[in-house]
Amino acid sequence: MKDSNCIFCKIANGEIPSATLFEDEMVRVILDISPASKGHALILPKDHYANLYEIDEEVAKHVIVTAKRQAIKMKEALGVEGINIVQNNGEIAGQTVFHYHMHIVPRYEGDKVNIKWEPGELSEKDKEELVKKLSL
Repeated sequence: MKDSNCIFCKIANGEIPSATLFEDEMVRVILDISPASKGHALILPKDHYANLYEIDEEVAKHVIVTAKRQAIKMKEALGVEGINIVQNNGEIAGQTVFHYHMHIVPRYEGDKVNIKWEPGELSEKDKEELVKKLSL
């Protein structure tokens, strides 16, 4: 399934040119045109899923395996010191294109990438409540 109005569907399926690093029947990996760091890439499923809540589980598995392989390639080829794997769901979480995609962000000493938060505390009360509500 494709969305004819989705720019990432068009890129993933070759209708819009991209700097492609990898492609198979399920995904296309491209260089991000607004990179956070040198080598920043996106994994785009060829089928349209708005977010993590909608993505087919087999496609999701394939995306993470592809992310691992691309991260290893970045480590070897670019000598990166770390990698952030980022996947946003919903506008409040930073999603700007509503086609599931995963960012692979190479990290270098002294880079300006900021993917951090202030650690909070887990109270005993919250822990008990959350375990009850969130356990699968």
